[in-house]
Amino acid sequence: MALKRNPLKLNALQLKTLTIVQALTAPDEPDGTVSGDRAIPMLPPAHGNHFHVGPHLVSGSDATGLHNPAVWAALNRKGLVEGSPPGHAVLTSAGADYETGLAEKILHSHDH
Repeated sequence: MALKRNPLKLNALQLKTLTIVQALTAPDEPDGTVSGDRAIPMLPPAHGNHFHVGPHLVSGSDATGLHNPAVWAALNRKGLVEGSPPGHAVLTSAGADYETGLAEKILHSHDH
């Protein structure tokens, strides 16, 4: 049986926010292995109409959920994160493993 896409029925804003948080907490290790929860760092500042997340560029319009308390409450309720920025927040292992299907659509490479 195939895995169901978006089994927690996250809406578009929640999916985008989770995708960005996954990129913010991506492991630095080449093999990408991490176990357990990952601390969510301070959210990056805007740079014009976009901001930088590691090696990626994210449009400001894709990041509106980062400062939306309702989005964080839903991600908490579904067990994908604990807490919310600017306070202590972590991406749970369930959140790190959740396949949003949006990484290639909203995380762009940049050259500046």
